[in-house]
Order: sequence, then structure tokens, then C-alpha cells
Amino acid sequence: MAVDLRTQVGSLTLSSPVLTAAGTSGYGAELGAYGPLDALGAVVVKSLAAYPWPGNAPPRVAPLSDGSMINSVGLAGPGIERWKRDYLPGLIKTGATVVASIWGRRVEEFAEAATALRSVEGIAALEVNISCPNLKDRTRLFSNSPEQTAAVIDACAVAQLPIWAKLGPMTPELVAVAGAALTAGAQTLVLTNTLIGLSLTYASGRAVLGGGGGGVSGPALHTVALRAVSECRSAYPNAGIVGVGGVANGRHALAFVRAGANAVGVGTATFAHPKAPWRIAKDLERACRTLGVASIKEVMGK
Repeated sequence: MAVDLRTQVGSLTLSSPVLTAAGTSGYGAELGAYGPLDALGAVVVKSLAAYPWPGNAPPRVAPLSDGSMINSVGLAGPGIERWKRDYLPGLIKTGATVVASIWGRRVEEFAEAATALRSVEGIAALEVNISCPNLKDRTRLFSNSPEQTAAVIDACAVAQLPIWAKLGPMTPELVAVAGAALTAGAQTLVLTNTLIGLSLTYASGRAVLGGGGGGVSGPALHTVALRAVSECRSAYPNAGIVGVGGVANGRHALAFVRAGANAVGVGTATFAHPKAPWRIAKDLERACRTLGVASIKEVMGK
């Protein structure tokens, strides 16, 4: 029995609910060496600023004992203009559905990045990353404030693209923040970004990462993100939701779908196994077939 994996995320109809997560598969078609990018629901590229940004000091990435990962990349990137010139054309040629991801240090910088992507051919949606904990002032993330979240999302309307608001789990007001994003014009919630953590070396007690603390992803994040999806789906039944956090197999993906996600992002698993997004999509289809589910929509939110 074939399983219909088509899904609706906001105004986008996607052929598969399995996407790449921003920051884990490069800026363009890099992951295409391991599988057909047009077979995935979408490729969400690494978050970009309106300008080149060097990121944090190395080491930037380290494994954790449970298969999770901690990173302090610091949103390093080439800037949007170089991305449009050097990376986007090759990605479009693969036939992939492209979701651009942007970040900024101030509302005005988000607006500048969004403006740079207006009327750019080949971009299906705009992920607005207002929740990355890898900059110095980790206590004042935009996504910890409903008011700041609304201001950023409103400023990004200039892109004239469907907006996906990427939120973090480090606030007790997550549901209120999500509501502010939706009211300001976001179609879709991406839940969630990483948890803030710290890893120390055994011998010296020094931070493993050059930036000190960093974002924890992988299995450690899964149940946290699952709860975020469930709570936001209960509060906002008509919102698009992409569940991200610790998806390493079809059962993890199915858990997000049951909690209310329209799609799932695969991130940390890709570092260990670059073919993970395709493998997880097949695993999800098998899981549905085992349950006698003919369409992914039958179990969405159930």
C-alpha cells in the first residue's frame, strides 16, 4: 500500500513532510550528493544575514554522549547577495522547494535581509530565525518576547513571501510568542530552535566550544520540541507547524505529526548520516503502512 505523504504547510503544498532543518545542510545543493533534493518536502538553507558574518571562534561543534550535539557556530555566513549569486542558482536547478532563512541583530537588519529577497525567483517561503542562541546576548532573544517577535515578523512582510517564524524553547511564554508571530503575519511556526547548554572538558573543566556555551540539538531536544508543537497546535489549530528536534527515524517524525506538525525538519541526524532525510522519509512511510494509514493527514494532530 502506497502512503500519500503530501502535506500543506501554510500556503505551500509539499510532496513530503520531511524537510532539512536550517543550518544542517549548507546554503545550496551540497546535500544533493547524497540524494535527490526534489524528493524532499523542502530544503531550508542555513540562516543568512544581509551582510557577511564571521561567526564564533572555533571549536564550533561538539558531540554529546547521548548522540546529541552542541554548537556555537554563531550564524556564520556569506551574506544574502553572495548567496543569491553563488548558491541559489545551483539549488534551484535541482528542482528543490527552497525555503530561505534569515537572521539579524536588530529589527532593521531583519527588514534589510527580507528586502534583499523580495522578488527573487525560486524561493517558496522565508524562515525568520528570531531564536538562535549562539550570539553573545543569549538572554535577550527576539523570540523570548511577544512584542519583539511581532515587530520582526511585521518588518519581514516586505519580502512578500510566506513567512515561517522559527521560535526557541527557552521561554515560558512560547504559546504567546507564537500567537504574536501569527497575528503579525507569519503563516507557519518552526518549533523549535536549540536549547542553550554548556559542555566542559573532563581534564581542564574548560568549555568545549570556542564560544563558551551553545545550542543543544538532537535527542536531548526531541521531547521539548514535541511538547512545543502540541501546545501550539492546541492553541492555534489553523497554523502551519514544522516540528524540529531530534528526528532520527520515522517514529520520531510520526510523533511530531501526531502532536500536530504538518512537516518535520531533520537536522542533527544529517551530520552523522547525510542520507538521513531520505531514510527518515522512507521510514515514516513504512511506519504509516504498518499502522494501516493511507495518508499522513489521517494521523496529523491525532
